[in-house]
Amino acid sequence: MTQTTDSAAVRDEDRPDARTPSRGRSRLRIHRAWIVAVVTFVTIIGGAAFNSLPGLLIDPLHTEFGWSRGEIGLAVSIDMALYGLTAPFAAALMDRFGIRRVVVVALSTVAAGAFASVWMTASWQLMIYWGLLVGLGTGSMALAFSATVTNRWFVARRGLVTGILTAAGASGQLIFLPLCAWIVDEHGWRPASVTVALAALVVVPFVWLLMRDHPADAGLAPYGGAYVEKPAPTRGAAARTVRVLVDAARTGPFWLLAGTFAICGASTNGLIRTHFVPSAHDHGMPITAAASLLAVIGVFDIIGTVFSGWLTDRFDARRLLAVYYALRGVSLLFLPMLMAPAVHPPMVFFIVFYGLDWVATVPPTLALCREQYGEDSAIVFGWVLASHQVGAALVAFLGGVARDVFGSYDMVWYTSGALCATAALMALVIRRVREPEPSGAAGGVG
Repeated sequence: MTQTTDSAAVRDEDRPDARTPSRGRSRLRIHRAWIVAVVTFVTIIGGAAFNSLPGLLIDPLHTEFGWSRGEIGLAVSIDMALYGLTAPFAAALMDRFGIRRVVVVALSTVAAGAFASVWMTASWQLMIYWGLLVGLGTGSMALAFSATVTNRWFVARRGLVTGILTAAGASGQLIFLPLCAWIVDEHGWRPASVTVALAALVVVPFVWLLMRDHPADAGLAPYGGAYVEKPAPTRGAAARTVRVLVDAARTGPFWLLAGTFAICGASTNGLIRTHFVPSAHDHGMPITAAASLLAVIGVFDIIGTVFSGWLTDRFDARRLLAVYYALRGVSLLFLPMLMAPAVHPPMVFFIVFYGLDWVATVPPTLALCREQYGEDSAIVFGWVLASHQVGAALVAFLGGVARDVFGSYDMVWYTSGALCATAALMALVIRRVREPEPSGAAGGVG
């Protein structure tokens, strides 16, 4: 047997679908890809701790320092905007420097921002620590992180792994929202900030020791695929990211997709995640109860996203988006009437309904990007995601200003409902791309 054949045999053993004789062994081998996936899952959960805290800090910071809700909302908006604007470049950073290095630096950056906030005395420091540092760090661990891990380490089960890693964010919210709310209520906001910083630092050793940038680093094939050599660090990826944006910005569908997704971010991360807890607290609901309701949204978020993906495979993505935004808008118009000191059935219904619709917009939006932009669709979606976070950032800031001016959040809910109605109309006017006629099909004479 030649050396080439031996090498091929070794590589074939690394394939998880290879059928190898048992040879009397019953030991179960776990492919390294699943270990990497678990580390990624835990890392995303740790990152979710930072996304859980800003909405819980508005009232405590306002009470202690006298900062307006607009000032606090501006810091949250900087965080959200940088999260979105960093995301399109995160994949380029991972291609250039490796997944492990980028994620370790990102986790350390957000931990530094959270720790430093314990000693802040001015609102501009909040904007630096929570806005700049946490925004850049969490943006480097956005969708590009899970997408890069999935694409490199898995050929089989990519859909399953993508769903699991998407669920990690909601799982982290379910864990940290009630925990941080209890800490803020019982011990103040500083211990809560330290808690989420420690959550990030605890993950760092696992990432450094167990994460690998590419299967070839461990001498393995990706799960369900053939062995491939590790590619050289990619140069020019950031330039391509900008070039794709310039090309897409010349087309109408890009602005419609970016506009609808900006409204999606405004009505979810910017509105509900940031202002639901302080709004409920305005009506006498304990912070822990309001945070628990927000955490429950994460549970139904998982169900709604999976079901939306199933629907996207079977129905027109434009119509699905229109329905999602219309229903979301109607629910927001009713929310001011549901606010009360205690949790009651209509509020529970809203939480379940809103959770199902939370990121149900993602599968049809991604499908439309794929339909419109083909090979560049992933990068285009990265920029559309950036618009999502910019929309979230604007409402995180303006929602706080509105609360300062009007004394309640009612105007914010009504305005967001109207914006969702606008998004529904925008989705319906996105043009359909005609599929090319099969070659050799009969046609009329030109």
